[in-house]
Amino acid sequence: MCGIVGVVGNVNATKVLLNGLNRLEYRGYDSAGIYVNSQDGKPCLIKRVGRIKNLEAAVPETLSGTQGIGHTRWATNGEPTVANAHPHVSADGRFYLVHNGVLTNAQALRNEYLADVDFASDTDTEVAVQLVARFVAEGQSVKEALRKVMQLVEGSYAFALADKEDPNTIYVAKNKSPLLIAKGDGFNAVGSDALALLDQTNQFIELHDEELVVLTANSINIESIDGTPRERETYTVDVSEGDGELGAYPFHMLKEIDEQPVVMRRLLSAYAKADGSIDMPSELLDAMKQADRLYFVAAGTSYHASLAAAAIFEKMAQVPVSVNFASEFGYHIPLLSKKPFFIFLTQSGETADIRQVLVQVKKRHLPVLTITNVITSTLAREADYALSLHAGPEIAVASTKAYTAQVATCALLAKALGMHKQVAAAADWNLAHDLSLVATAQQTLVDQKETIHKFAKEMFATTRNAFYIGRGSDYFVSLEAALKLKEISYIQAEGFAAGELKHGTIALIEDGTPVVAVISDPVTADHTRSNATEVEARGGKVLHIVTAALEQKGDELVVPDVNPLLAPLVTIVPGQLLAYYASLDRGYDVDRPRNLAKSVTVE
Repeated sequence: MCGIVGVVGNVNATKVLLNGLNRLEYRGYDSAGIYVNSQDGKPCLIKRVGRIKNLEAAVPETLSGTQGIGHTRWATNGEPTVANAHPHVSADGRFYLVHNGVLTNAQALRNEYLADVDFASDTDTEVAVQLVARFVAEGQSVKEALRKVMQLVEGSYAFALADKEDPNTIYVAKNKSPLLIAKGDGFNAVGSDALALLDQTNQFIELHDEELVVLTANSINIESIDGTPRERETYTVDVSEGDGELGAYPFHMLKEIDEQPVVMRRLLSAYAKADGSIDMPSELLDAMKQADRLYFVAAGTSYHASLAAAAIFEKMAQVPVSVNFASEFGYHIPLLSKKPFFIFLTQSGETADIRQVLVQVKKRHLPVLTITNVITSTLAREADYALSLHAGPEIAVASTKAYTAQVATCALLAKALGMHKQVAAAADWNLAHDLSLVATAQQTLVDQKETIHKFAKEMFATTRNAFYIGRGSDYFVSLEAALKLKEISYIQAEGFAAGELKHGTIALIEDGTPVVAVISDPVTADHTRSNATEVEARGGKVLHIVTAALEQKGDELVVPDVNPLLAPLVTIVPGQLLAYYASLDRGYDVDRPRNLAKSVTVE
């Protein structure tokens, strides 16, 4: 879960690296570093603990060069220290390497090949760079040395390697961890995703697993791990996809919350036709029609979105749905139905837990759809079918607009599938109209920031723990809202099925315990209110988030009515804003919470 950027050619490498790292900081911010082969021929390595701004402050304004590699880290092996920060350098001082991934046999390789080498760090990455130096010292070329390392290491890697004796070349290798080549005018570059380099070029080349690339200013040579040349065309990335700038906003999370109404309308533009039908690939709908069960596989926020989506598919497409944690499913695959169809829901399209499941599913020759915000990602490329969320870049670690885009995209697909299967409920559903109402409702809520901020102060200013409760889809929203609160404010928050609270967990309620009750389901509204009353009787402090049709006297926060199936797209917005203001009021970095990174590319 780290970010890599590298460049060689007719550019200011220092500027490209620092700009790229800033755009990749969502991937990790425990430490950062750059290596630049400076214009005076002296290699310069600078590393710092913490945010990119700490690194920038240490880089001389005069530092410039035409070759360099950079890295922003989320620690997996070794604590966040300068010694453990990347780039790592070989003992002879010749080679510099950055790495994303985990080398699972690093210690065994160290024992077998490098017992006489004094290591400067606690990382698995240093094993790779020391091996390159060892094999070059034994007479191999740099490319062949890196190839041998690829053949020896186990696990995942995205490598960018620089040789201080060759300022005209960067060596790149990939397996499981994401990496792209960027093609420029008089330069070429490498990055963990396109966002890092969109200020330089919009032309990119995807890399596949176990490929080695030799980059110079004017050439890109791709080979398989066995040395077979590979040819691959560039593709163009829409520059608007790189619109991750803050503008007038203090934090990306607030900007991304505000963007949700726009995302709803963007999805309608992408998938809805004027006649009310939904434009989905016919071959995808044919494949899904054959399925006797849909299996959602996801993690974190995407898992919560899958729960909401499952209810929509079951009603509109009349197909049973299972929702599964990716980290569990790949190692404990349950008894599958006769004709399963898999849906991977992922913001980044690079989630390592899901890719592990993909490998298992493809071995069984089962159909897979990836729904992602990055249509050029590994999971999108390797699945049988892929759909875009059209949400634009999401930079804040806490996902907001990607969550609502996932639920909305699934709703669009569910209607299309239902119509393909001639399900009456789907044919009668004016989804385009309902999603337009959702966008308006979301806008109404994001315009109530001051009110929601007041509730955040009242509920969460000093508390150590909190609960969100609800039933049906309100329970799914409770899970997501609690996740938002805990990950950025560090309040120990739990989303709980309201009816289950009394079966043990209500013992945790005491005077002043904050409890947010989400009520949008007319079938269970009275039951959830009863559970909230039980909480209040034990000293809990309850905030009711209620749709207008279910409002009662004393309800604190009323949200606009929408189709109940789409209520999670609306009731989650106050949960997002409550978390945002709880974190802000406590003085935390809203976009960069401790111990977390955006794109989880390690298992």
